[in-house]
Amino acid sequence: MADIVLIAGGRESRSQGGDPLLARTFSLLGLDKPLVAYIGAASHDNRVFFMWIKTMLRKAGAGNVRLAALAAARADLAKARSLLQGADVVFVSGGDVEAGMQVLERTGADSWLRELHRAGKPFIGLSAGSIMLARNWVRWPDTGDDASAEIFSCLGLAPLLCDTHAEKEGWEELQTLLRLSGLAVGHGIPAGAALRIKADGSLSAMGKSVPRFQFLDGRLQRLADLEPA
Repeated sequence: MADIVLIAGGRESRSQGGDPLLARTFSLLGLDKPLVAYIGAASHDNRVFFMWIKTMLRKAGAGNVRLAALAAARADLAKARSLLQGADVVFVSGGDVEAGMQVLERTGADSWLRELHRAGKPFIGLSAGSIMLARNWVRWPDTGDDASAEIFSCLGLAPLLCDTHAEKEGWEELQTLLRLSGLAVGHGIPAGAALRIKADGSLSAMGKSVPRFQFLDGRLQRLADLEPA
């Protein structure tokens, strides 16, 4: 096992300079100019988005950043798997959580990533990528009916539930996820913050406090925040 860092992203990540949260992440993970394998499944391997994130990663201290292309019907899966195996760190980028998980499951990359995590490969998630690294997320098969909400599985490398940069919406989707998840605790990672899950399972906030919630007695209740170390 190795550390996982879940970064919220959002507007506070859209800086012209190097992102200090990403730079600190590389430092905490002991990575000096790492080879980064970029997973863009949640954005269907959008090249414009990849180039923007690649620039951000390079400014924060990454070495080479290469796309592990998975989304296209004719994607070279053997090449993508080889890249993931040889990289120093795997970066799971943002977009749409459900669409991203569908790509990973269709290609079998979900199994590869779990194997890599068990073997000690560090992972970084951004926005939807952070949610994909966690246990579960929520969808609405009937977008006009709130009662249709249901849970689906994510990668589960980070043994928790989370949402990212949704503080202005009052963590509405996280609330639904927690309501459907029993007594599980959810972590709301605000813009400009990250959540570090160490190999021993301990959690710490980075950048800002990370609020925690639990659905108790029919309502969402806020627990003690995780504070930056």
